[in-house]
Amino acid sequence: MTSLADQLLGSLNRIAKDVLRTAARQATGTVRKAAGGSRPSSEDRHAPKLSIRYPGDFKGRPQITYAPHTGKTPDPGEVVTAWVPDEADHKQGKDRPVLLIGRDGDWLLGVALSVVDREADAEQIGHWVAIGTGAWDTRRRQSQARVDRIVRIHPDDVRGRAEKLDKNRFDKVAAGIRSHRA
Repeated sequence: MTSLADQLLGSLNRIAKDVLRTAARQATGTVRKAAGGSRPSSEDRHAPKLSIRYPGDFKGRPQITYAPHTGKTPDPGEVVTAWVPDEADHKQGKDRPVLLIGRDGDWLLGVALSVVDREADAEQIGHWVAIGTGAWDTRRRQSQARVDRIVRIHPDDVRGRAEKLDKNRFDKVAAGIRSHRA
């Protein structure tokens, strides 16, 4: 039979471990709070732990904005790394570079970037806009932006920021998006 002192020490040990674990998560940025309160984690088993369940791709005509700012929050006009779900199954997907193009409420809107040569695929012609090279690809390969699909990204789920895209290349992508949403 354990003594009262042993039970108290065991309880204090568990509490101390929980406090240290929470402090470590907060210090490393593992736990990020969304503005306005906490949200339940994603229920998707194969997706990374997202701050909120993916509501689906954006449909309709987005208000495209170029407003990159230096600061802690990601802004339209910047290329970030974020989870991009597969079109057919939102529980599948991968981290990829995304050009942010605007907002939809609390969500950022973006288009995925790819270094794959899409010109060879006749079925995809017109769905991709060439944007050149950037820090989002460490090998500095030529990239394209997918303009026929707009994904939603929660700001808390941005995993990294590469750079802001210059206005000329951003406007080229915006024109491609508008041509698909006319």
